[in-house]
Amino acid sequence: MLPRAIAVILFTILTFAPSGEAQQNGGQTSAEATAPSFASAQELAARGRLEKALAQLNLLAAQSPEPAGVERLRGIILYQSEHFPEAIAAFTKAESQDPDDRESIEMHGVSLFRVGRPAEAIPYLEKAHAAVEPANVDPDYVLALCYADVQRYDDSRHSFAAQYGFSPDSAEAYLLAGRMFLRREIRDQAEVEAAKALELNPRLPLAHELLGEASLAKGDIPEAIHQLEAERTINPLDATLYDRLGDAYLRNGQLTDAQQSLDRAVLLEPNSTGPYILLGETFLKLKQPIQALHYLVRAVQMDPANYITHNLLGQAYKATGQLDEANRQFKMVVDLQNDGAHSAAQERIEK
Repeated sequence: MLPRAIAVILFTILTFAPSGEAQQNGGQTSAEATAPSFASAQELAARGRLEKALAQLNLLAAQSPEPAGVERLRGIILYQSEHFPEAIAAFTKAESQDPDDRESIEMHGVSLFRVGRPAEAIPYLEKAHAAVEPANVDPDYVLALCYADVQRYDDSRHSFAAQYGFSPDSAEAYLLAGRMFLRREIRDQAEVEAAKALELNPRLPLAHELLGEASLAKGDIPEAIHQLEAERTINPLDATLYDRLGDAYLRNGQLTDAQQSLDRAVLLEPNSTGPYILLGETFLKLKQPIQALHYLVRAVQMDPANYITHNLLGQAYKATGQLDEANRQFKMVVDLQNDGAHSAAQERIEK
């Protein structure tokens, strides 16, 4: 989802709606009570009455000539409703009516990206970017993702860098691109970018951490530890680093090191659940279930819907002989997993 980009564009368009409070007419706003017009549709959309606004816009779209701006607003409302093919059609029509309609061009590209067509999205996003300096960075972000998806990694890096004001081939630009690529599970290229960042600046914070995270994702635990320990010498007060390093130590069976690293993560960032969960798991492996309970109860209080925590908590209660509470936790694991599967299935149905 790209709510901020759409919100900004929608706000830009709707700021031209009539000002002042709508007059009531038999329970309807003035926009609902009057004959359809672009101004009344804008007013309805500005008030969040998107279905009524779309109904008026559909009537206006049948007029000849069609009022200016109708297809652009139709497209944005359809996009907000996740009717992406219909939104693409509306933006296409808007562009045919006004080839300089930058918002429609931009949203056309964003919509194509949302339906998994990044190669087709690129020309629209490039054109919109060249036409007018963007009002917000999100469309540029989408363009960078499109470049990444079609393996135009240099272009992707340059686009990401522009959003942060970095030189396109600087160490910071390579590190930023590597972070974004890892987020999209383009792991091999993420490592290439991070390694280049370190080549340009061997003391750059977060580059070794990124390489460590990539190694963790691949299951190469010794390399992950090597990279994360190298990061610690450069950036010794990063809570996320100690969380990742504790995870790597735990996976490698270095339980004392894991405990120490995770304790440091908690001290630096006490409101993150990850270190508490990992500490619980560490103390379970150390055969110290009472200590494990201390951290796992805290983690559940912070995030009651995490079934992994409930599973570990059940193990801790079982180890301390509290079988009724252990069974209650294990039942919650099943319930949460079933709820998650149901939600995922429902989401697929709705799409």
